Amino acid sequence: MSNTSNAIVKLYEVLLAGEFAACYRLIDESAMAPTTSDRVAIARMIAAEMGHFEELSAELVKAGGDPDDAVARHAKVFDEYHRVTMPSSWLEALVKVYIGDGLAADFYAELAHAMPAETQTVMKAVMESTGSSEFAVTQVRAAIAADPALRSPLTLWARRLLGEAITHMQWVLAEEDEMMDLLFASDATLATAATFFDAIAERHGQRMADLNLA
Repeated sequence: MSNTSNAIVKLYEVLLAGEFAACYRLIDESAMAPTTSDRVAIARMIAAEMGHFEELSAELVKAGGDPDDAVARHAKVFDEYHRVTMPSSWLEALVKVYIGDGLAADFYAELAHAMPAETQTVMKAVMESTGSSEFAVTQVRAAIAADPALRSPLTLWARRLLGEAITHMQWVLAEEDEMMDLLFASDATLATAATFFDAIAERHGQRMADLNLA
């Protein structure tokens, strides 16, 4: 197996483990949902995450990988991220739903730029089937309009989500030298990696504004 092929297998493994963790995170955090419509919205997102898992699992198998091994291998870092970002209220859960959904989409988008054409097609297919988290925006904005004192703690929470996400992404990437070489064209300098994460942080700023947290 070539270095590029091996790197793509490892990339699929990481993405698969992330989708698995995201699915079960949504199941856990959906317990906070106060209404049936909220539970339905979360259920739709869970269905989308499972769709992503199945797509990536099929691609990983085609590339010579094992989905079960992939999840077991990378579960720790994703479980740790969700442990340290466990929301304490439904509003925090909504912010995490919207921010987390967006960060995942951004990560896929940035990865796609460095991928071979066939892998880009897979990335785009997964991104296009992302479940809608827009319902969270309406609820968070309405809550802040009703009680402006909520803005400050929710803003801090959203910033923490970004910081933890980037830290954990860096941990995952640092474990896989071949994947780093693929993503950063064999020149994984600090500046190049910083540009990668700066692009994600910039889009995060727009989502903060969407939630009326900026």
